[in-house]
Amino acid sequence: MEASYADLMDELRSRGLRMTPQRRAIVSEVMRAKGHISPTAIARKVQGDMPGVNASTVYRTLTLLESVGVLQHSHVETGAEYHRTDEAHHVHLTCRNCGQDDELSLEEARKLQGLIRRHHGFVADLTHFAITGLCSDCAA
Repeated sequence: MEASYADLMDELRSRGLRMTPQRRAIVSEVMRAKGHISPTAIARKVQGDMPGVNASTVYRTLTLLESVGVLQHSHVETGAEYHRTDEAHHVHLTCRNCGQDDELSLEEARKLQGLIRRHHGFVADLTHFAITGLCSDCAA
């Protein structure tokens, strides 16, 4: 779901949700974000303008935005991370030594999914987590 801030606010209100100043600030920050969205980074940015915003409010709002299709989350080395749904078409490759993050396209991931399914009968969702290992520099 690709939405403008106004469309998203209307969608949330139509679900009977109160749009508190804290929630509006979090949604606004998420809508401005590109690439990886860290709950901690969102909390820091919002708390810079609104010191009373609780981290749990940020997490609940991110979960809410995921439930309406705006965000998707994955588990990476540093914890849960979000992407805007329209930017989430990849699998993370994270170096456990230096922390470098790379991406595997969904086309490449489908080949790995096919291999897992053929050998184990298991249908894997590779977008939900990061594949950890060593980057080419650390492996050398």
